[in-house]
Amino acid sequence: MSMSDGPKPLQTAKSDQTTARTDATGTPLGASAAVARPHSVFAGWSDRWREMTRQKQWLFLLPIVVLAFFLPVLNIPFLTTEPGNDWPLACQLMAIYALVAVGLNIVIGYAGLLDLGYIAFFAVGSYTAAMLTSPDSAFIKIPYLWTLPVAIAVSMFVGVLLGLPTLRLRGDYLAIVTLGFGEIVRILATIIPAMKGQPGFQNVGHPPGVGADGIPIFANSNGTPWYWLTLSILIVMLFLVGNMERSRVGRAWIAIREDEDAAETMGVPTFKYKVWAFALGAGVGGLAGAIMGGQVGFVNNQKFDVVTSILFVAAVVLGGSGNKVGAIVGGALVAYIPLRFTAIAEYKFLIFGVALIIIMIYRAQGLVPARQRLLAYGTKAYADVKRKYGKASHRADTTPQSTAEGASS
Repeated sequence: MSMSDGPKPLQTAKSDQTTARTDATGTPLGASAAVARPHSVFAGWSDRWREMTRQKQWLFLLPIVVLAFFLPVLNIPFLTTEPGNDWPLACQLMAIYALVAVGLNIVIGYAGLLDLGYIAFFAVGSYTAAMLTSPDSAFIKIPYLWTLPVAIAVSMFVGVLLGLPTLRLRGDYLAIVTLGFGEIVRILATIIPAMKGQPGFQNVGHPPGVGADGIPIFANSNGTPWYWLTLSILIVMLFLVGNMERSRVGRAWIAIREDEDAAETMGVPTFKYKVWAFALGAGVGGLAGAIMGGQVGFVNNQKFDVVTSILFVAAVVLGGSGNKVGAIVGGALVAYIPLRFTAIAEYKFLIFGVALIIIMIYRAQGLVPARQRLLAYGTKAYADVKRKYGKASHRADTTPQSTAEGASS
C-alpha cells in the first residue's frame, strides 16, 4: 500500500475556510477579499479621507469653504442664474434650502421618521420673526438677531408638542399626521386675526448696518450679506450636527431607523430619542424660516403650502438620506435648478418627480449616500480594522503556498 492509499483526513473548519478562499482557477484569496470593495476612482479618495484626522479634514475643507463664501461675488458664467434671476439672491435661496435639508435630515435621515409637514416648523420660524419685528404686528418688538434664538426655541417647543402625541405612530401613519399638521399651521395663519392671513406682515426686520450710500447692508434686494449670514449659520449647524451624529444620540437614532423594535429590545429609549430628533429638526427648520422671513421682508400664509414641504423631503432624498453633505447638495439643487432654467421652472415638480424615480431605481441611497461609521473615534477604529485585516490577508496568502510545498516534498 502506498502512502497515497491511506485514509484521507477529515475536512475541518479551517480547511473549509481555506478552500472557500480559492477562486475558479484555484488561486487562493486572502482574508481581505471578503471585505474588498470594487475599485473606483472615488474609493481611494474615500479611504484616504477616512484615514485623516479631524484637523486635517478641516484644513482640506478650508479652501472649499472660502470658495463657497466667494460664490455670489464670482458669478461664474456657466453657473449663474442671470439675467433671469439675481445670482446673489439665488445663492441665498440655495443656502436656505440647504439649511432646511440639514434640519429635515435629522428627522428623516438619522431617526427614520417620515415627516411630510416640515413646512410647519419653517412657518413657525418665519412668523416668529415677523411678529416680533414687523410694524404690522401688535406684539412687542425686539432686534431681528434676537428673533433667531427665539424662533429656534418656539419651533422646538412646537416640535415637542407635535411629537408627544404622534410619535407613537410609525411609517405611513406618521407621514399622514405630519402632513395634516403642516396644513393646520397654514390654516391657523389664515383664521387667527393676529397672524393676518393673506395680507401678512410687511417690513420684517433685518440685521443692523447701513452702507455708505445710506442703504441698509441687509436690504431685501442685496443677497450677498444674507448669503454670508446663512452660510455661516449653516457651517455652525454642520459642526454641531456632525458631533451629535457621532455621539450616543446619533447612534441611537441610527438604531431606531434600522429597526425600532430591536433598538428598544436592546434598551434604547426609542420614544425619547424620537422626540429629540423632532425637536432638534424643528429648531433648525424654524431658524431657516426666520432667516427667510427677514430676507424677503414679507410673511403671509401663501408661502407655506404642502408642495414646498414635499420639495424639502425631495431635497433630502435626492442628496442622500442620512448624510448631511448629501442634504446640502440636495437642498442646493432643488433651489438652483428652477432658478437656473427659468423656461422650465413651471415643470419643476415634474422634473424632480422623474429625477427621484430614476434615483430610486439606479441609486437608491441618493447622490451622496451615507456611510455607517458613527463612532466617536471612527478614524482610529477604521485604521485598526484595516491593519488587522491586512495582516490576516498576508498570512492567508502565504499559508496555502507553504502547505503546497510541504505536500510536494
